[in-house]
Amino acid sequence: MGVQRVGSVIGLADGAGAEYERLHRAVPPPVLDAIRRAGIANYTIFRHDNLLFAYYEHHGTDLAADLAEMGRDEATRTWWDRVGPLQRTLRSRDGEPWWVEMTEVFHAD
Repeated sequence: MGVQRVGSVIGLADGAGAEYERLHRAVPPPVLDAIRRAGIANYTIFRHDNLLFAYYEHHGTDLAADLAEMGRDEATRTWWDRVGPLQRTLRSRDGEPWWVEMTEVFHAD
């Protein structure tokens, strides 16, 4: 089991930055538990104006399966229903995730 680093981006709706940050100051504990159960660690979201960048490390063997399981979690779905309307996807084609994954071009420990 290795570590997979994931970076992704999404936009914010105009004027949604303060509310998005307010909500993330108090992420519900069941949502945080679902993130941990999915093997996700070091999960960080950065904001620049209306652009969000997320980074996390997946400690597991099947990221897609772990994310799918997290997506079946009721608390997580409720959370996504709250924050989703504040986001604007940057997908360039159908079938891409809501948060568009980025290609890692450099890493140094």
